[in-house]
Amino acid sequence: MQGRPKDGPEDKFRLTPVVPRLQELLGVKVEKTNDCIGDEVAQKVSSMQNGEVLVLENVRFYKEETKNDAEFAKKLGAHAQIYVNDAFGTAHRAHASTEGITKHVNQSVAGFLLQKELDYLDGAVSNPKRPFTAIVGGSKVSSKIGVLDSLIAKADNIILGGGMIFTFFKAQGLSVGSSLVEEDKIDLAKQLTETAKSKGVEIILPTDVVIADKFDANANSKVVPAGEIPDGWMGLDIGPDSVKSFGDVISNSQTVIWNGPMGVFEFEKFSKGTFAIADVLAGLGEKGVTTIIGGGDSVAAVEKAGVANKMSHISTGGGASLELLEGKVLPGVAALNDA
Repeated sequence: MQGRPKDGPEDKFRLTPVVPRLQELLGVKVEKTNDCIGDEVAQKVSSMQNGEVLVLENVRFYKEETKNDAEFAKKLGAHAQIYVNDAFGTAHRAHASTEGITKHVNQSVAGFLLQKELDYLDGAVSNPKRPFTAIVGGSKVSSKIGVLDSLIAKADNIILGGGMIFTFFKAQGLSVGSSLVEEDKIDLAKQLTETAKSKGVEIILPTDVVIADKFDANANSKVVPAGEIPDGWMGLDIGPDSVKSFGDVISNSQTVIWNGPMGVFEFEKFSKGTFAIADVLAGLGEKGVTTIIGGGDSVAAVEKAGVANKMSHISTGGGASLELLEGKVLPGVAALNDA
């Protein structure tokens, strides 16, 4: 599958470019069909010899794929005995090619990448080396409620960054200026803080923030203590004191999982906090600390910082990573046979 075609086949989403690269990697001739079901597929499959590889066309050219249509899934599985799912990024969706197809083949198993994702993301959270620190960032509390709930039950420390911190600051009665606040989540922020405290988990908020007079890459900026943001100014990154205090906690951990940036790292002026955390994590790999980047913008951040190769594991899934961290069962994984 590739992209999100709106209405049937679109040339820009065809899998044709995959063929030469796959051929290069496998060292064997790779054929491709112009469809993923139907006569052409049946004909090509029936004439294949052992060791030959056939790429089927993008399953998302059919709306039945995302609807997990039973008849479409049956057609997909008609020519296979074994199904291997190695697409972690879509394993959280019950689609025809991730869940439905498993009902129509003899055996369904996880590929090496999918297995690695489960070992790291699920394994590290279920049975971490301690102290276990989770770094959760991003713009909104609402998108991370499930993750925070799950981590409060498992982590020793939870470091918060990104736009979500201002909802927590406001819940404490602090001044947030014109920073992003989810007014309807203020009570939730209080509740999450209390729940963490009752479980002996420390929620660590920034002590200082980089503020701007507008949401712009070239905005005027300055560093102020957390909770002292003047009217008309907004927080767009964590400050240098926070980087140091966060770094101290992270450096004393044995397992660290990071999901969500510390600030608006797309703007160079407000990227220092995110990149500094990436650098701290990069230095821990040599000390045997497990460092996991849990998908989404955090992956973009460590890649942009040039330290991706120093992490224990970088997840290939955005939504799938979040749902696994929330403790949810992924349909694409649940549908597979036990190893």
